[in-house]
Order: sequence, then structure tokens, then C-alpha cells
Amino acid sequence: MFAVVSSENINTYHLPFNISYNSLSKPTQKQVDCLAQNIYHEAGRETREGQIAVALVTLNRLASGNYANDICGVVNQKTNGMCQFSWVCETTHKVKPIYQPLWAESELVAKKVMLENFRLPGMKEALYYHADYVSPGWKKPRIEQIGRHIFYGER
Repeated sequence: MFAVVSSENINTYHLPFNISYNSLSKPTQKQVDCLAQNIYHEAGRETREGQIAVALVTLNRLASGNYANDICGVVNQKTNGMCQFSWVCETTHKVKPIYQPLWAESELVAKKVMLENFRLPGMKEALYYHADYVSPGWKKPRIEQIGRHIFYGER
């Protein structure tokens, strides 16, 4: 079972420094932005724990070597014409205004996970997830359900 993570206690799990987005190199900023976009569109209205779990799936895919070779590539990757993350192929995100409080939270989570190595116990093997109202028929080992997402690993 995961520890409960909230905006009130997330900083207790980190080193006592704050990384400024503006202090990052432009290429690193781009990677943070791609991760934040994925968090925002996939789990922006989920709990902090759910947002972190989505970010970890993205980074786990990168680390696996079976996907693209950077975060933006993983987020935007298509396999047989299908997007790995559904929002990438949808066009509604291009016309909807960004809700700034959720974007700021998504960016914070992206920085915590990417730059401060924040992890959730048990999510090291998570490579896939889907919403709890979808039934893709996967025969993959289930890891955990966090909020509206069910997470899976490989066999």
C-alpha cells in the first residue's frame, strides 16, 4: 500500500532545496514541460499520488529502453499509428485553455519526479495504466489502482 501523499506533506519526502524552472537548461525545461503536459492531461484532476504515478510510468518507459529516448519522445510516441497516451491524439487539448492551478501542480510534480527523484513505493515496474472505466483486456500483472487509474507491469 502507498503512503498518502498530499500537497501538505510532499516536501517532507525531499531534499531541502527547491529547483527553479528558470535555472534549468532549455533542453531540460522542454523535458519537464513534456512530463508536465502528460501529467496535466492524463491525471491533472487526480490526487497528487495519481499524478506522480502517471509521471513514473512515463519515466519507467524511458528507462526500459523499449520506448523513445527522451521524455518528450515517450509522451508523443505512436505505435502502429496509435498514441501511447490518448490525449496526444485528441485535438481538444489544443483549443481548451490551460487551467493554471492544475498546470502549476503538474509542473511541480514533474520537477519533483524528474529532478528530485521522487518515487512511490511499488511503482518501479509500472509501465501501463488505463482509466477504471475502460477494460482493455490486458493480461499484464496489475500493480495498483490509484484514483481513477489502474497500473500494470510486464510479465
